Amino acid sequence: MLHSPIDQKPFPAMFTAQPSPCTLSSSTIQHVPTVRRSETITGGGRRIGGFTRQKANNVPGFQSTVQSKHQPIRTVISSEGAKLVEKSQGSNGSLASSSVSGGMEVRAAVTIRRKMKENITDKLEDQWESFMNGIGRGILLQLISEDIDPITRSGKSAESYVRGFPKPSNHPFVVEYAANFRVPNDFGRPGAILITNFLDKEFYLVEIVVHNFSPEPQFFPANTWIHSRKDNPESRIIFKNQAYLPSQTPDGIKDLRREDLLSIRGNGKGERKMHERIYDYAPYNDLGNPDKSDELARPSLGGNEQPYPRRCRTGRRPTKKDPLSESRIEKPHPIYVPRDEAFEEIKQNTFSAGRLKALLHNLIPLISSTLSSSDNPFTCFSEIDKLYNDGVLLKDEDQKDVIKNQFLTNLMNQVFTVGGRLLKYEIPAVIKRDRFAWLRDNEFARQALAGVNPVNIELLKELPILSKLDPAVYGPPESAITRELIEQELFGMSVEKALEDKRLFILDYHDMLLPFIEGMNSLPGRKAYASRTIFFYTPTGILRPIIIELSLPPSSNSPRKKHVFVHGHDATTHWIWKQAKAHVCSNDAGIHQLVNHWLRTHACMEPYIIATHRQLSSMHPIYKLLHPHMRYTLEINALARQGLINGGGIIEACFSPGKYSMEISSAAYKSLWRFDTEALPADLVRRGMAVEDPSMPCGVKLAIEDYPYAADGLLIWSAIKELVASYVDHYYSDPSSITSDVELQAWWNEIKNKGHFDKRDETWWPNLGTKEDLSSILTIMIWVASGQHAAINFGQYPFGGYVPNRPTLMRKLIPGEGDPAYEKFLLNPVHTFLSSLPTQLQATKIMAVQDTLSTHSPDEEYLHQLHNVQSTSIKDPEVLKLFEKFSAKLEDIERTINERNRNIALKNRSGAGIPPYELLLPSSGPGVTGRGIPNSISI
Repeated sequence: MLHSPIDQKPFPAMFTAQPSPCTLSSSTIQHVPTVRRSETITGGGRRIGGFTRQKANNVPGFQSTVQSKHQPIRTVISSEGAKLVEKSQGSNGSLASSSVSGGMEVRAAVTIRRKMKENITDKLEDQWESFMNGIGRGILLQLISEDIDPITRSGKSAESYVRGFPKPSNHPFVVEYAANFRVPNDFGRPGAILITNFLDKEFYLVEIVVHNFSPEPQFFPANTWIHSRKDNPESRIIFKNQAYLPSQTPDGIKDLRREDLLSIRGNGKGERKMHERIYDYAPYNDLGNPDKSDELARPSLGGNEQPYPRRCRTGRRPTKKDPLSESRIEKPHPIYVPRDEAFEEIKQNTFSAGRLKALLHNLIPLISSTLSSSDNPFTCFSEIDKLYNDGVLLKDEDQKDVIKNQFLTNLMNQVFTVGGRLLKYEIPAVIKRDRFAWLRDNEFARQALAGVNPVNIELLKELPILSKLDPAVYGPPESAITRELIEQELFGMSVEKALEDKRLFILDYHDMLLPFIEGMNSLPGRKAYASRTIFFYTPTGILRPIIIELSLPPSSNSPRKKHVFVHGHDATTHWIWKQAKAHVCSNDAGIHQLVNHWLRTHACMEPYIIATHRQLSSMHPIYKLLHPHMRYTLEINALARQGLINGGGIIEACFSPGKYSMEISSAAYKSLWRFDTEALPADLVRRGMAVEDPSMPCGVKLAIEDYPYAADGLLIWSAIKELVASYVDHYYSDPSSITSDVELQAWWNEIKNKGHFDKRDETWWPNLGTKEDLSSILTIMIWVASGQHAAINFGQYPFGGYVPNRPTLMRKLIPGEGDPAYEKFLLNPVHTFLSSLPTQLQATKIMAVQDTLSTHSPDEEYLHQLHNVQSTSIKDPEVLKLFEKFSAKLEDIERTINERNRNIALKNRSGAGIPPYELLLPSSGPGVTGRGIPNSISI
């Protein structure tokens, strides 16, 4: 029952003496209605119209909730707004606003998005909010002019409450309210709107469109949560969709620009609350949980010993056992991110409340209960095939648990068959066309160029191969791979000729892993080597592995533990070679996940995002350029710290490094990561996979032309670079405008000196003094967030979903002659191989995770859609043409990639049973598609 609002919700004292009739009914309200009550005030500074302006304590997040045809809500609203203007204009295009005595009427349409799934409480609250807004007591708007009031020396201001009952829009979850202002004839153009929310809870503001200012409507895109005044008394500031450099900011909104930035930074103190919108830095000191168990204690990452990029600060209390570690928020409780960074509802349903939570938190325990308590290994390949063919049979008691959770039931209906009792996985792309492809050497090598981790292969430039590790600790630096061994595999070609012709390549995980191997091998059910793999690029254009070196740390009785394997022609060496390849794949999977995927994209992107919000105003053109590439990243990173990379999390449980996982990631950051070589051309040159060539489109020529990741990636890189250069050139016409942009310089300094604090003194950081400098920096950031992440993320299930192709851990060392296990290996090599792979439970867990991480959400925003995304935040038609040109170029790139995949001469992307290389195709639908480049790191 809905109680009397007067009894339950008293008005603020300042309004109690005023009448509260509803001036409009829902039947009479128009898209931009005229409301009877309006007020005119002037003022500025921190208190405008008697109300204290807010610190920013909300969350941007809504980029584009998708309709049935995946059309952004904001696109619908903007198009409707355009139709509206036509109605309010005369035949000659002049504005038909009516001037009144003492000023003129200005009308505003306020668009709010409601929840898609509402319970009875939400519906009652919606009714109450509609009532409060209807009588003009819920939302206060203060319109701020770009012009200065000569008396107050701040922006002119007019205020009005939202009034009238909501009018449904074309989108089922969006409603529109109206507000009327009376402003002086000399008010000037509006530049900002202050919003105060007197309701009891936050609401999601899509945008505000102000009409009757000549010659066109004024758009104030928001896509943000507006917190309740009871949580924070200060108002939110929403700026118009006009980009201004700091020096170009109109006088009337200069103070608001500065104060909005100050409010976002916080003071570095206290625990963050979920409604807040504070961006600050902290080390990775929340991965362990020593208060729960000593086994879950983990070192903090960030500092001289274990450097790491900074994360977004949450400010929770320290643990009891370790004052340097921050206490954890465990699932299913939410972890803080600035409010607008949180997943929107569609994304939550797909991942956070859907697959990422229901699958990882509920499905995996159900799977666990269906398997033997001893967690058996696979005993034959048919048991693996059953995961795709027959599925996992759930017991009746498991069914009851599922039924109790209605949301989980809905999820199960999507992934279960036969009355909900069978869990079946899609057949991974790597075996869908050829189930035996993974066994072949050429497929093993092809995946180093066109798989999910194509970024570690390097040109072998010289022999002998030497380690950079301390020989006093790790033994002689020389590799056991000699010239003689290599030459035996070159079909008569000399080693010198192979080096000269750039035909020898290496996948080298020796130095990265050897310091951790002893600890890793002490973990239950883990056995690993540090590995090196040599490849030969044959004259026929085929890359083939020829030698694998697997190393263990030296011991007192065995100072050199380096084992070399080649592809023998007898049955025994054939199976040993397969086991050696499996160990290489396991190392590759770990380095891929911990270094190339997590560190180089997720973790390194986070400081860029924090600095962008802290130092660049939302009016800044560089903020507007970067904003689509920051969507959802802080939330997915927070979820990863909560359940994936944390002590005892999925990564530790399912990958070889176990509890040493994040220490390996930190070591890679210390020794390998540098900002300038995150540029794709620079990375290819660093690895010897390309040479500089000014005659080529991206300035580099590939060492292997049929290198799908690099060939397609350079197309995407070139398109991004062209867009960014044109964009920067448009806004920075003056040669000194880069160095004089105080926000921009503070942004770059903060990225280096706070976000990547442990690398702040490195000499390789680019300068930021010219347009070319800025374009280069921005191109790297956008590439990392879009193309680079897509290339190494969305192939995880297509390549890793079949465990023998890409085991994430190995449980046994390779038996040698004289070992007790050697005789068993000779009698049953298949059993030895399968029992070395992850167990059934481990395999099923990692398949579930990889399936989740490879899935596109229905509300994904893709790189080729940037022109739609930017159209609401950027007013300049010349800039919008740049984005339209960029989108058209990406469509051409997609056609080019499809043509390449049909070219039979390109053996790494076409041929019998070969899945086409589509990871860098710009577009995709929802689900596990193995293609598509989102604008941001959103999963």
